[in-house]
Amino acid sequence: MKKLLIYFGASKATLPYAEEYLSVIFFGSVFQVVSIGLNHFIRADGSPKIAMLTMFFGAGLNTVLDPLFIYVFRMGMAGAALATILSQMASAIWVTLYFLGKRSKNKLRLRNMPLKLAIVVKIVVLGMPNFLLQVANSFLNITLNKTIYDYGGNIAVSGMGVVNSIQTLLLMPIIGLNQGVQPIISYNFGAKKYDRVKSAAKSAIFAATVVVVLGFVITRLLPVQLVSMFNRDEELLAFGKHAVQAWFLLLPVVGFQIIGSSFFQAIGRAKSAMFLTLTRQVILLLPAIVVFAKLFGLKGILYAAPFADFFSFVLTFIWFVFGIRSLSKLQNQTQNIHLK
Repeated sequence: MKKLLIYFGASKATLPYAEEYLSVIFFGSVFQVVSIGLNHFIRADGSPKIAMLTMFFGAGLNTVLDPLFIYVFRMGMAGAALATILSQMASAIWVTLYFLGKRSKNKLRLRNMPLKLAIVVKIVVLGMPNFLLQVANSFLNITLNKTIYDYGGNIAVSGMGVVNSIQTLLLMPIIGLNQGVQPIISYNFGAKKYDRVKSAAKSAIFAATVVVVLGFVITRLLPVQLVSMFNRDEELLAFGKHAVQAWFLLLPVVGFQIIGSSFFQAIGRAKSAMFLTLTRQVILLLPAIVVFAKLFGLKGILYAAPFADFFSFVLTFIWFVFGIRSLSKLQNQTQNIHLK
């Protein structure tokens, strides 16, 4: 555990807290997988409102239990981890009861769970882009934390932790939008309703762009306020203000990149989806962090993100244009068959 945390950028000052948290939080991994995994199936089962309530239920319970365990019971980081585990366990029980109850269209029954190789392989292939993105994020965090610690110390590492949290807040609506539009695109693609596929993709891109443009405006106008939500140390606020404005410099193009790359996953083109998904976080950003750090120091690390955002946007745009053109060809072929 200690070696793993050091790889991820833990310093002597932060390592004891990280060890205390990690030694507890992994006990809840089963609950986390069940609650998150089955929650996707609730949405696919035709109950998006219940899926949303599940997320609010777990997050809300965690928010209540955190201060209780940390401050009232004086359990520190272990208390924070325990609060998270209990919240995940409650969510796991909630989603399991849904599929055992009357409201679900599909029931959890052992007789419905035989593994079929062809289906399993297809699920793994189509899920590979998201899996690789999670792995890539881990490598990205390792590289980013170690590099930024070498050039900026603990303040810079803490500041980038805040930036990552802000990024999660800004991009979470896009992730939700992406998860919502994927089954719509997939269903209509399978039904050969290509006009609906294009309409859904374009609507999602428009909505995602509106969200990230709004987020961009907030990062321009209120960078100090954003950082102060997490920490009000003066040195951290000074670094955080500059980091927020540099890291999110090209935020307006990120919405298109996320939806555009996932579009190919939704229509069954896993290789294209995998490549485009990895461009922003791995293929472009990881090398940029290392190279820019050597060329420009700490400032270079912060501007590696807009560099990766721009070129991943260009690549996704090119792929997406050709993808839409191929849909138009399929649409014309389908119409000609019907006319005949």
